[in-house]
Amino acid sequence: MKTSVLVALLLVLTLTAGTAAAQQAPFNEVGVTMGHWHIASKDVEANKKLFLAMGGKLYTPGGNPLIMFPGVLINLNLGNEKGEGGTQGSVVNHVGFIVNNVQQRVAQWKAAGVRVLPGNNNRLDQAFVETPDGVRIEILEDKTQSMPVRNEHVHFFLPENEIPKAQAWYAKTFGGKPGTRNNGPVVDLPGVQFRFNKADAKQAPTRGRVLDHIGFDVKDHEAFVKKIQAEGIKLDEPVRKSPTGSTITYITDPWGTRIEIVQRAPLGPQVQQP
Repeated sequence: MKTSVLVALLLVLTLTAGTAAAQQAPFNEVGVTMGHWHIASKDVEANKKLFLAMGGKLYTPGGNPLIMFPGVLINLNLGNEKGEGGTQGSVVNHVGFIVNNVQQRVAQWKAAGVRVLPGNNNRLDQAFVETPDGVRIEILEDKTQSMPVRNEHVHFFLPENEIPKAQAWYAKTFGGKPGTRNNGPVVDLPGVQFRFNKADAKQAPTRGRVLDHIGFDVKDHEAFVKKIQAEGIKLDEPVRKSPTGSTITYITDPWGTRIEIVQRAPLGPQVQQP
């Protein structure tokens, strides 16, 4: 009897862990996949309510709220820091989700209390959501996808002459594939596409903003750090263990985007909502 209970418990734990892991894209050849956005929320509860209403799943590693969408994790607090300034005006102008039907998702989210802004020129296949503290999320449509919503892109706004350098840097550093979308430069990585637009004025670095940094999960932290250091990239701080058991460090790209490098410990069970 005890053996049967133990086997059943192990099966449940394995399925739970597998479900969480399956939400992120597989690692690429250099052991990288999209990890997270880290929001230094002014109001954690308001942001948690918004992302849950949009279809996210709640986890609490180390007692801190973390929202999971397919392809990305969203950390809602950064210690006691409160970010100043939304994404617009920073080098990461906005981030993006893609949904199976924009108008259906918009209706669903509005019914749940999410404020949704219309698409550019009232496009029906585009919308925008802004968190209460100014993180802008573009919503685009792919009617062929099976899931209601998933992570899609990060959109950088940079000086025009810096865009080819940034595209090459992200492709080399993280093993991405450079390409184009609508004649604009992109880099494809597991779980995310990086897009680059010309900025008309100098944009602020992300550190200290509400969207303080983005993060990549890596398969082998030590090996990846050795790789980027050999390429001349300096760490912002020494490698360390986080309170949740993850191995982490930070770098900053040449244009001011702070990036966390994480070998992630298990998240623990999903927190079921009433």
